[in-house]
Amino acid sequence: MGVLVVGMSHHSAPVAVLEKLSMDAQHRVFAATALIEEAPLSEAMIISTCNRMEVYVVAEAFHPGVRAVMDVLVRCSGVNAADLRRYLYVRYADAAAYHAMTVAAGLDSMVVGEQQILGQMRTAYQDAAGAGTVGPALHALAQSALRAGKRVHTETEIDSAGASMVSVALDEACAAMGRADLSGRTAVVLGAGAMSSLAATQLGRLGVERLIVANRTRERAQRLAEHSSQAGVAAEVVDFDARAEAIERADIVVSATASGGFTVTPEVLGTAPGSRVLVDLSLPRDIDDAVDDLPGIHLINIERLSASIGQSVAGPAREAAEAIVAEEMEAYSTDQRVREIAPVVTELRVAASRTADDELSKLRTRLPQLGDDEFAEVTRAMKRVVDKLLHHPTVKIKEIASAGDMEDLETTIGELFGLEDEVVAHRTPTFNFEASQLTGLCDLKRQAPNGE
Repeated sequence: MGVLVVGMSHHSAPVAVLEKLSMDAQHRVFAATALIEEAPLSEAMIISTCNRMEVYVVAEAFHPGVRAVMDVLVRCSGVNAADLRRYLYVRYADAAAYHAMTVAAGLDSMVVGEQQILGQMRTAYQDAAGAGTVGPALHALAQSALRAGKRVHTETEIDSAGASMVSVALDEACAAMGRADLSGRTAVVLGAGAMSSLAATQLGRLGVERLIVANRTRERAQRLAEHSSQAGVAAEVVDFDARAEAIERADIVVSATASGGFTVTPEVLGTAPGSRVLVDLSLPRDIDDAVDDLPGIHLINIERLSASIGQSVAGPAREAAEAIVAEEMEAYSTDQRVREIAPVVTELRVAASRTADDELSKLRTRLPQLGDDEFAEVTRAMKRVVDKLLHHPTVKIKEIASAGDMEDLETTIGELFGLEDEVVAHRTPTFNFEASQLTGLCDLKRQAPNGE
C-alpha cells in the first residue's frame, strides 16, 4: 500500500483543460466516494482550485492505482484518457508526500508563497474526512502537509516574497489603467464567495470609492457589501440579473463565481461606452474571452496571469521554506517507517504471549496441586518476564526502523523469532516500474525528494 498522487496544475496543463476537471465541494465528495469504490484504492482526497486538481489516494500498487484514478477522472470530467495523459503528473510514496508538503507551503503555486492553497488543502481534507473517504494514511499525510505549510508561512518571509492571485490580478488591473491605485473608481464584484471576499478587501485597500456587489443569492451579496461598508468603502447590492447596468457604471469588474457559465459576455456588456478592466478569477472561467475584442476592454484572467507571473522568489525566503519542508518530510518518513514495522512488533508480542500461555497450560496440567491464587501469581510472573524480555528489542526495533532498511529489518525479526510467515504476509510488494510503461504520464518517480 502506498500514497499516490495523480494531478494536473498550471505547470502541466492549459486553463481550458484544467477547468474541465474543476470540482466544487459536492463533486469532490462524489468523486472521492467513486474512487474508494475502485478495488485497488482504499482512501481518497481531492484538491481542486483555480489552478490545480490533484487526486490523493492510497493504492494497493502503483499501476492498478493509476488506472483506477484515470477511470474515475474520465467518468467525472468527460475528458478522454488520451487527453488526460498529456497533462497529468504522478507521484508515489515519498515523492507523493513531498509534493503534498510543497503544495501546502505554496512553493508549487502560480504565485509562489501564496497562502490560499493551505486553506484549500485543509478544506479538501475536512470534506473528505467528513465523507469517510480518508483513513489513517491520508490523515497522517494531510496533517504533516498542513503542519509544513503553516510552519513555512509562520517561520519564513515567503508571504512577502509572493502575493495572492487576487493581489497580482488587481495590481495588473491598475497597471492596465495606468494608475497606482483605484482611488475615485467604481468596482463591480460578481460573486460572494471566498475569492470575491478577497477581491473586495483588496479593492478597498487599493482605494476604490464605490463597490457594487451582485450574486445569485442576494443575502450573501448583502453580507459582503456590509463588510465592505464597515471597512469604510461605500457598497451597494444589485440583483444578479441587473449586473449589466452595474457594469456600465464601473471602471473595473471582478468576477469570481465559478458558476459553470459565463457571467460576462459581449451581450452583457452591450454598447456601454468607456474603457474598463475585467478580471476573471474563476475556474471554470466566468468571462467570455470574446469580450477582449471589444473596444476599450482589457481582460485579465487566470490563463494570462499564469503566463505573466514569474516564479522567482527571494532566495533566502525560499531556501528557508524548502528547509522546513525537508524537516517535515524527514519526520513524516520516520513516523511512517515506525508505523510500518508496528504490525511485525505486534506479531512478535502475540507470538511471545501465545508461547507463555502454552507453557502455563502445560504447567497447570503437571502441577494440579497449585491453588488458583498460586497459579495466578505464576501467570503474572511469566507475563512480567515476557514483557521485560521484549521491552528492549521492541524499543531497538523501532529505533532501527526510523532510519534503516525496512525489508532487511523485517526479515531479521522474522528469522530471529520464527515469524517468517507473518512478515511475508505483512510486507507490501516492492514497487518497480519503467517510465516507458506509462507513456504520456510525466515525472513517474519514487526516488528521494531531492531527486525530483
